[in-house]
Amino acid sequence: MGLTIVEKILAQHSNQHAVKPGYIIDVKIDVRLARDFGGANVVKNLNDNGLKVANSHKTWFTFDCNPTGSDQKYAANQQACRTFARNNQIPVFDINAGIGTHLAIDEGLATPGSTLVSTDSHANILGAIGAFGQGMGDMDIAAAWANGSVWFKVPPSVKIIIEGNRNNNVYAKDLVLFMLKNFGTNTFLGKSVELYGEVVDRLSVDERITVASMATEMGAIALLIPPSETIVRYCHARSGRKVLPLFADEDASYEQVVKLDISGLQPMLAMPGKPHDVVIVEEEKGRKIDSAFVGSCTNGRMEDMRVAARLLKGRKVAPGVVLKIVPSTDEVWKQCLKEGLIDVFKKAGALFGNAGCAGCAAGQVGQNGPGEVTVSTGNRNFTGKQGKGDVYLASPATAVASAIAGHITCEMDIPTSPSIFKSVIEKTQHSSMDVEKSRREPIISGRVWLIMEDNIDTDMIFHNQHLAITNLEEMGQYAFGNLKGWEDFAQQAQPGDIIITGKNFGAGSSRQQAVDCFKALGCQAIVAESFGAIYERNAINAAFPVLTYENISALELKEWDHITIDLIKGVVTNCENKKSVTINRFSEVQMNIYQKGGLLIGNSETN
Repeated sequence: MGLTIVEKILAQHSNQHAVKPGYIIDVKIDVRLARDFGGANVVKNLNDNGLKVANSHKTWFTFDCNPTGSDQKYAANQQACRTFARNNQIPVFDINAGIGTHLAIDEGLATPGSTLVSTDSHANILGAIGAFGQGMGDMDIAAAWANGSVWFKVPPSVKIIIEGNRNNNVYAKDLVLFMLKNFGTNTFLGKSVELYGEVVDRLSVDERITVASMATEMGAIALLIPPSETIVRYCHARSGRKVLPLFADEDASYEQVVKLDISGLQPMLAMPGKPHDVVIVEEEKGRKIDSAFVGSCTNGRMEDMRVAARLLKGRKVAPGVVLKIVPSTDEVWKQCLKEGLIDVFKKAGALFGNAGCAGCAAGQVGQNGPGEVTVSTGNRNFTGKQGKGDVYLASPATAVASAIAGHITCEMDIPTSPSIFKSVIEKTQHSSMDVEKSRREPIISGRVWLIMEDNIDTDMIFHNQHLAITNLEEMGQYAFGNLKGWEDFAQQAQPGDIIITGKNFGAGSSRQQAVDCFKALGCQAIVAESFGAIYERNAINAAFPVLTYENISALELKEWDHITIDLIKGVVTNCENKKSVTINRFSEVQMNIYQKGGLLIGNSETN
C-alpha cells in the first residue's frame, strides 16, 4: 500500500520506511521557530530544565505578533529572546521582518517535503509548498530546540478534489471559505487534507498560502497542496538548494475522498464569531461597517496588496470607516513602496502598517472595539480574537470594496456614493479568582462542570490580551473570561473540579495559557468529545488530564454531580447514581508524561 504526502514526510523524518495513521513517532524537525509571545516561555522552559539548543542553525526567533514593541510585556519578552539568541547564536527575524511562517517560505528555510514547528497555530501554512508545518505549545518547541525532534501521532489523510472553474471575481479566500462552509470545523479534525484539481494546480504561491493558512480553522492538521513546477522553482530560487518535492503514491490509502464543485462560486463571507458560518456576500450586503482590514498570514501577500490598490486607486475610503492594511513581510512592504502602492493607499485614506500579524495580535493594527463591525481578511474571527466587535471574514477585494462603500458589498457593486452610519458601543467585563494548585493522581474525583458547547476556542478560554503572562499563578483568573455565559467560571471554580464539554474543545491558537489557566485554578481534568489538536498536545505535555468520550449520556449527569475517573482504565463513574461508562483511556505516551509531571521533566541535554 502506498503512502500519502504526510505519511511520506513523516516517514522520511522518523527514519522509517513507512508509517500509518495512529503511529506515534519521533519526528526530526528541520525548521524550529518561536515567536515573540511564545518565545519567552520557550526560553523559560529551556532554562528551568537545564536544556541547551541542539542546533542553532535550524532554530530561529520570529517577532511578528508585536512588531512595534509597543506593549511593555511584549517588549520584555522580545528582549529576553534577543538576549538568549545572542548567547546561543540563534538568528532573530526581528520586529522589522514580518510573519515567521511566511519568512520560512520566502527566505528558503523550509522547502517542499521538510518539517517545521512554531509557536504559531498557523504553522500548517507550510502546506502551501507541500511541507509539514505544525503549531505547538511552548513545551513542544522547547523540546524540539533541545532534542531536534518531537513526538507526533501520524494523522489519517483525506483527499479533496476541487472540480469546476473559478469565476474572475472569486479569490483564493472565497475558495477556502467555501470549503469551511461545506466541511465545517469538525469534519477533518485531526486529519491531514490533500487538495487536488485543475483549479488547485493553477494556484499561485500567494493563493496557496491563503488556502493552507485556514487548515487550523477547519480543525485539520494541515491542508497539503502538491507542489507545482512553479512552486518548486520558487522554493529552489529562495533556498538555493535542490528541491525534491514529495507526492502521494497512486495507491495511497485515504480515509475519505471528497469532491467539491466550485462552479458558480460567488464571493463569500464568514459571519462574526464563526469562520465556518459562511454565506455569499449578497446575503449581508448593505450592513454598515466601521472598519476593514487587509493583512494577516492569510491575506498579506503581494497579490493581496495589488488587489487592494487596484480597487482603491482614484477612490476614497468611506467617511467614518477605517481601512487598515498590513503586509505579511518587509519584502512585501518594500515592493509596495517600489510599485507606488503605498501612495495609493495613503491617498485613499488607508492606514498602512509595519509587516507582521497585525489584527490577530492584541494591541496591533487591525483590532476593533466594542460595537465595531469589521470586514477582515484574517483567518479567524472568534469572538474577541480581533477585538471586541463583530468581525466578518472575506477576501481582500470584498474587504476593500466594503471600506469604499461604507457597507458590506463586493467589488462588482461598489456605489458611487458611500453609506454613512453611526457606530454602537457595547460594554464587556472580565472576571478573576485566587489561584489554587492542581493534584495529579491516576484516579481522580471531583464535582462536574457541564459546559456542553462545541468549538470552544482558545480566545474564549484565555483571551489573547493576556498572552504576555508567563506566571501560572496569574492565569487562573482569566479562565473562560471570554466564553459567553461562563464569564464567572473562575470566581466559582473550586480545586478538584472536572470540566465536561463537547466537540473541538480548545480550537484555535497554540497558547499554553489556555491549559495552564485551569491548572492554576486547581481543576483536575477536561473530558470532551474531541479536542483541537494543538490544545490536546499542550495539555498532555503539561501533565494535565484530557480525555475523550463517544457517549456519556448513560451517566445521567447533572451540574455539580461528583464523578470518579480512572485514567488508566478509561472508566468514568457518577458517584451520585453509581453508573459508569468507558471513555478513551490514556495512551502510553500520555501516561508516561503524566507520571513524570510534564514533557520536559527528566529530559537530558541532547546536542
